Amino acid sequence: IPMLDVPQIDADPQVIGDRAYAKWPDIITAIAHAHIEGLKKGGALPVIKHLPGHGRSLCDSHHDLPRVGAKKRDLQSCDFEPFRSLRDEKMGMTAHIVYEAYDAERPATLSPVIVNEVIRGEIGFDGLLFTDDLKMKALGGAIPERIAGAYDAGCDVALACNFTMDEKKQSAGALRDLAGRSAERAKAAWAAVVDLKKEPSEPPGL
Repeated sequence: IPMLDVPQIDADPQVIGDRAYAKWPDIITAIAHAHIEGLKKGGALPVIKHLPGHGRSLCDSHHDLPRVGAKKRDLQSCDFEPFRSLRDEKMGMTAHIVYEAYDAERPATLSPVIVNEVIRGEIGFDGLLFTDDLKMKALGGAIPERIAGAYDAGCDVALACNFTMDEKKQSAGALRDLAGRSAERAKAAWAAVVDLKKEPSEPPGL
């Protein structure tokens, strides 16, 4: 999964750390592009992350909710830039981070403002949008509430990486079928995979 996050000097080095390609947006974009092309040649479709940028996080969203206080102009000119440059990729993943300049109450995964105005709007990404793992402690509330909140914010796919069987049962009622634009994005992503593999077929359930 290509990480387009731009690390900042005052961020927690353990969060993104050496997973970052570089310290500068243009270099990150160039390396990410090469990584993406390599994945595609190998038959894998990449998921760019963490939209709209995880590089300023002061804590690990696996354990706490990070808050970013940077101004819009700094986010737009730095953090968003690699994602904007690679906005035509077919799949992406959100960040569980509050960007106070846009929405001081909700993390990106649960924020219609971030998803619609920033990810879809300013960045221009129109691919299939996955949440980061909804089990992470950055998010509060019951599991079904997290899933519903992500869908309501505009995410296409609710991602559950570490759910127990009981949590999966609790979550079942909150799940939604891929429909409308979400279904169209999923089909576009699947078509890209098919094109890479040169094996025409239909994705299950679409």
